[in-house]
Amino acid sequence: MDRWVYMLLIWNAFVLLIYGYDKSRARRGGRRIREATLLSFAFFLGGIGAMFGMVMFNHKTSKKKFRVLVPLFTVVNAVMIYGIAHIMTMI
Repeated sequence: MDRWVYMLLIWNAFVLLIYGYDKSRARRGGRRIREATLLSFAFFLGGIGAMFGMVMFNHKTSKKKFRVLVPLFTVVNAVMIYGIAHIMTMI
């Protein structure tokens, strides 16, 4: 089970860095990461990293879909993780 926790931490740290990278590219006028990609990262168990990325880098906070979907994905992620952990303890 510890391996899954480390994988989630690493994935969320990666998502956080991706949000920071995209913010950096936005400031410099460089090539950006698509919004759909950023939201996909949040949906696929990266909600916590995305939330921290939005707050730390003040990135995509003015976009309504990010203000709604990223917290929603974070809650969905938490429920999914809880469910998976519960199933794993039953096995």
